[in-house]
Amino acid sequence: MQISRSEQKRRVKETERLMAELVTLPVPIVNQAPVPEEFKQQIREAAALRGGARQRQIKYLTKMAQQFPLEALYDLVSRHRGHALASQKQMHALEFYRDALIEEALEQQERSRHTGEACEEQWPSQTITALQAEMPEIEPLALLRLAALFARTRNPRYSREIFRSLRSVQETRQRRNSRANGE
Repeated sequence: MQISRSEQKRRVKETERLMAELVTLPVPIVNQAPVPEEFKQQIREAAALRGGARQRQIKYLTKMAQQFPLEALYDLVSRHRGHALASQKQMHALEFYRDALIEEALEQQERSRHTGEACEEQWPSQTITALQAEMPEIEPLALLRLAALFARTRNPRYSREIFRSLRSVQETRQRRNSRANGE
C-alpha cells in the first residue's frame, strides 16, 4: 500500500505537533522519554528557544524522530498533556485506511468497467490485509461491501459507515486494553 505525498505530509505535520508538545513538557518529564540522551538534549534546548528559532528546532527534532518509533512519545505526551494528540493520530490513521479502501474500490470498479465484467463486492484488498494485521477484529467482508457500495453510488453515507466501523473496533480494543491494564 503506497502512501500518497499528501498523506506523507500529514504524517510529518502530526510528528511536528508531537515534537511541539514535547518541547512544552517540563524537564523532569522529558528526562523520562524513552529516546537517546542526545534527542532529549535537543528537546531541552528547543524549550529554551523562542519564535522562529524554536520552530526550526522543532522541524529538526521532527526529522530526528524518524529514526525511532513514536508510540512511546505519544504515550508520554498523552499521560502529561491529555489524550487529544494520540486521539487525533488514531483518527487520522482510520481516515487513511478508509480512504485507501475507497480508492481500491474505485479502482476495482474502473477495472471492471473496462473489462465489461460485473463489479464484485469482494476483491483481494491490500488495505484489508494491512487492517487485519493491525486490527484482527474487523469484518473484512462488510468493509469491502461498503467500499463497493460507495464506489457504485458515491453516497458519502457508505464512507462514513466504513469510518464508524473502524472506529468502533478501535474503541472496543481501547476499552479492553484499559480494563486489562487497570485490573
